[in-house]
Amino acid sequence: MATIGERWKRAWSAFRNKDPATDQTEYEREYEFMQGPSSWTSGRPNHFQYTRGNERSIITSIYNRIALDVASVDIEHVRLDLENNERYLETINDSLNRVLTKDANIDQTAFALKLDAVATMFDEGVVCIFPEKTDVDPRFNPTFEVRTARAGRITGWYEKAVKIEGWNAAQQRNDEIVLPKSAVCIIENPFYAVMNEPNSTLQRLIRKLNTLDAIDEQSSSGKLDVILQMPYPIKSEMQKQRAEDRLRKIEDQLQGSKYGIAYVDATERITQLNRPAENNLMSQIEYLTSMLYSQLGLTDEIMNGTASPEVMQNYQKRTVGAILDAFTQEMTRKWISLTAQTQGQAVRWFTDPFKYTSPEKMADIADKFTRNEILEANTIRTSMGFRPSGEAKADTLRNANLNDPMAQVQAQMYAEGYPLEGEEGTGEIQNEV
Repeated sequence: MATIGERWKRAWSAFRNKDPATDQTEYEREYEFMQGPSSWTSGRPNHFQYTRGNERSIITSIYNRIALDVASVDIEHVRLDLENNERYLETINDSLNRVLTKDANIDQTAFALKLDAVATMFDEGVVCIFPEKTDVDPRFNPTFEVRTARAGRITGWYEKAVKIEGWNAAQQRNDEIVLPKSAVCIIENPFYAVMNEPNSTLQRLIRKLNTLDAIDEQSSSGKLDVILQMPYPIKSEMQKQRAEDRLRKIEDQLQGSKYGIAYVDATERITQLNRPAENNLMSQIEYLTSMLYSQLGLTDEIMNGTASPEVMQNYQKRTVGAILDAFTQEMTRKWISLTAQTQGQAVRWFTDPFKYTSPEKMADIADKFTRNEILEANTIRTSMGFRPSGEAKADTLRNANLNDPMAQVQAQMYAEGYPLEGEEGTGEIQNEV
């Protein structure tokens, strides 16, 4: 056991031993000397940012809602039983599964990578997830092991390769690199016709929202929007010049006044026009928003978090499931070799079927599933957030409402004097034997 002195020597503090002259520790000085460029910013330099005006409208909330729901679903590298309808057998704990479930790269978790990829796909219409680090060069080897991965934008298309703009952690900047299509997961937005086409519902809604923002900025720009009626007709150039001089004098009075007050002649009349003209722009926005929600499988309740379990299940199947299928099929096609696929390896997504079930319904479901020997008790406990039970029967498929036939047989044998496991029988039974 270490003494107090030894523990004190091994202890470490992040801000201990700073040089008063440079306000740096020895590790900071060595790290800055060994490493390359750095990015001096308060936010993450590799953080995804929306473009094309999406960041200035309510479309961002729709993108973020769907991206969060997709990123919260587990994607795993699994082994399937090809002889029984590709039934799930086990999860393969390798570097690819770690990228998909825990550690995507040095900057992002698996959740952050999925969130980044889905947001980029919505913004661009297509996204690529490229292997950042592998065991062999994927440009010359068809079979490789993915150790880290990142999401990037595709800036150029070739016959058998793509040019990708992605984050270069070593240089702390976005760089372009050309990689073969066989090594890069290229996922196109399943809702491209609804979200990314030039005349799609979402793009029309963005244009209407931008128009509404322009009208709001104009109405709140500080202009008075008034008409000044002069006491004389304005037909000649001299009369027009007099009217313009009068307007400038009123403007000078308003600008030079402490409280913005000006005076006019008793014969001059002012008409205020700062009330906007009526139009059907808002009704068009409401119509396009409703149409977009229906095409994406969204509702107002899903956006504000008050949707029923039935509505959420429909949304998970129609919207989230379609995006996850596009991701997992492309990952299986590009990152799982043909030999591994014939052995049952694949990338699959898994969702909790009881995630949106109320506690009242969960009790009824738990009773039916265990009574009909569909799920074990510990599986139900885990889905409800409880720890698994240590009882052996909690991991067996058995109807707890019925007596165990093996227990009845053992009880009968014990009553007749036959020995159970670890016991000796009665003398009569032993003599008979």
